[in-house]
Amino acid sequence: REQARLKAGVLEEDTEEWQKDPHFTGLERVGGVDLSYIKGDESRACASLVVLSYPALEVLYQDCRMVPVSAPYVAGFLAFREVPVLVEAVQRLQQEQPQLQPQVLLVDGNGVLHPRGFGTACHLGVLTDLPCIGVAKNLLQVDGLVRDELHREQVRSLQSSGETFPLTGTSGKVLGMVSCHFYNNSSKPLYVSVGHRVSLGTAVRLVRGCCRFRVPEPIRQVSVTGETWETA
Repeated sequence: REQARLKAGVLEEDTEEWQKDPHFTGLERVGGVDLSYIKGDESRACASLVVLSYPALEVLYQDCRMVPVSAPYVAGFLAFREVPVLVEAVQRLQQEQPQLQPQVLLVDGNGVLHPRGFGTACHLGVLTDLPCIGVAKNLLQVDGLVRDELHREQVRSLQSSGETFPLTGTSGKVLGMVSCHFYNNSSKPLYVSVGHRVSLGTAVRLVRGCCRFRVPEPIRQVSVTGETWETA
């Protein structure tokens, strides 16, 4: 019920002036968030938030803290386990250095590409009221979407970095876009979906604009931050 209540607040459209500009004029700060677990310990995790300048993609802020994770993992409800600590990280930044608040968050996970159309990027977006984009490295197989030979052939057909094709479920709804960013001869795709306060087209363009390598820089940097903390 709580998930359905929050889902009603999701906006799958551009709400900011910078989103409507082809060059994203006015966009200066892009954030990335992730929760990473230490192998063998599901009770604690490293909650990471980074903020990068745009378009230079230089790190302006990073926060990584070990936090207790008490909610159990339940398929389709991962956000209830992870989002509360990510919201806390955003709120810390807003209180301590409000001038560095990101204008959009890239989330290592899914948005409307979810069994009930409300993944982590949607959940975080609604609770923080920030534009959010889901960027996943693997296909979540929902609404008839499967990683079968046809899907693999569509991925192989992408000829250059930034090319895309839509993920259309059996319901007829476009749930996201497959986007490839070639690096070191790797063409593993990304699965981009709307989280909150952004259109799918804008989400795909911004992910493309944030890619130096295969993974967009805000998510790559937040992963590096988490890994550094875990091995420290």
